[in-house]
Amino acid sequence: MPTNVAAMSLFTAPVYPGQSLGFLGASLHDILTRLKAEPQRFPRLDVTYEQSSPVKEPVILGLPENGIRLRFDGPEQRLRLIEVLDFTKNRITYKDRDVLRPAGTPGAPSENLTGPTFRHIYKNLIGPTFPGEYVEPEHGDETGMGLYVLSYPGIAFSFPMHKSSWSPGKDVVSLLSSSASHPAASMAIFSGDSWADARETLYTQALEHIKTAPPFAKSRESVPDEVSLVRIYGEGRLELVRPWSNSPLWIQLGKTTPQELVAELGPPDAIYRKNDQRMSIHKNRTPSMNHKRPDMNEVRQDDSTDTDQSSVHTATDDSDEEEGEGEAAGNVSGECFYNYFYRGFDVLLSTRTTRSLRPPSKETIEPSTNDLIQDDSSQNLVASKIILHGNVPGSYPFNRHRRCRWEIEYLNQPGNDIIHSESPFQHIESKLQEEWKSIYKNTTEAKSRQRGMVLNRDWGDSPGSSVELLGGWEESAGTKRQDSGEGLTGLGNTTLFGFPGLVFEVLKNGAVSGVTVF
Repeated sequence: MPTNVAAMSLFTAPVYPGQSLGFLGASLHDILTRLKAEPQRFPRLDVTYEQSSPVKEPVILGLPENGIRLRFDGPEQRLRLIEVLDFTKNRITYKDRDVLRPAGTPGAPSENLTGPTFRHIYKNLIGPTFPGEYVEPEHGDETGMGLYVLSYPGIAFSFPMHKSSWSPGKDVVSLLSSSASHPAASMAIFSGDSWADARETLYTQALEHIKTAPPFAKSRESVPDEVSLVRIYGEGRLELVRPWSNSPLWIQLGKTTPQELVAELGPPDAIYRKNDQRMSIHKNRTPSMNHKRPDMNEVRQDDSTDTDQSSVHTATDDSDEEEGEGEAAGNVSGECFYNYFYRGFDVLLSTRTTRSLRPPSKETIEPSTNDLIQDDSSQNLVASKIILHGNVPGSYPFNRHRRCRWEIEYLNQPGNDIIHSESPFQHIESKLQEEWKSIYKNTTEAKSRQRGMVLNRDWGDSPGSSVELLGGWEESAGTKRQDSGEGLTGLGNTTLFGFPGLVFEVLKNGAVSGVTVF
């Protein structure tokens, strides 16, 4: 791919202080998907993350050929900071005025500037603002160059300034307006009144709804309401929290219909027909394995294969266009997945199955009456599983789905830590073992039923061919860090752990890549 700026089209975008730079203003999944669709404009994507804690620490997406760097928080993977590091590799406007007009274009400055001047920003582009702050050069920096940060609400510019030139009593406006001053070296877009205030809560403050951002609010494309959290209650009951909706959405596995899903969530992004039966041997267990309760068969590892099969970004191959339109309206004719890539989960539609066990700690609590339907027909297709994707950087299915955050509500007892999608699996496992210990005859049986199963994610040329059962405790492939959008290598094998109504796919670093609820 070309790396010369002249050989690629410049990224041209308006800046919206505090919100976005063109379409750069949403989730990690959404931005990566759009960038990868335009390889000529964005020939190189560098993803950097903390390997030991990829869902807690920030994720950084660099666009070196475009002079831009994006920073996302780990838990939500929402864009928190946009940095323009090279103004010559893009064309950015503010209220239809160029931040820096490219050299050779009409109206461009006679000298070849690498960034906008203080005078241009202060007098022509944005206007006056409060005094900025000076950032001292790092210890050991022999150049003695620090940075003066000129800050406005939602946007800031950094100007190189020698330490000897700075003092609190000097007239900085006159100093930076002189012909000897340096142009801006970088620009930051963030949410906050000033950079000094925003940086303290950069990765933790609540962000506004994506729909309200100008590039999305003005777009004709429909932007769905976000699902910010999924609460798992056991017995196949899930609560989908939509922060900008008046009420949450309840899904009851075994009852909720395709029509209800479409009415509440909209048509799926794709429909995938489930046809892989290679793990079906684990559905049938001998009577000797069922010591306590027959319905413990529901803890079956074949559910885990769904996480792979549902990750394909294409619609079903065995349905024509007309049939696909009917299915999108909720009229499905056979077992399939509804893929909601931009919401972070998939829903398996099949005939009714036995409801999973009620958590022992909830035995005295009455079942919820918030079911979406009351249809008792056993032949109709219903939601039977939901797969919540973690979108963990470096994992095999990275960037196929947006990250979906979840909590296991029945484990969240007063005084205890909340068990959620960012919790290390070792902690999740210990809490689940304590919750379900009463259904097993002894500790040996519990360990046998909850042991891990290794799933290879690196074999084959397609997601559908990569699901292979290797055995209980075989050594997995080495962990690799993903530094670029080119040639993804993944993190090798993952391990599956089953509990009543839940199957976890766990990476070697303890992060949960996905959860199947059934």
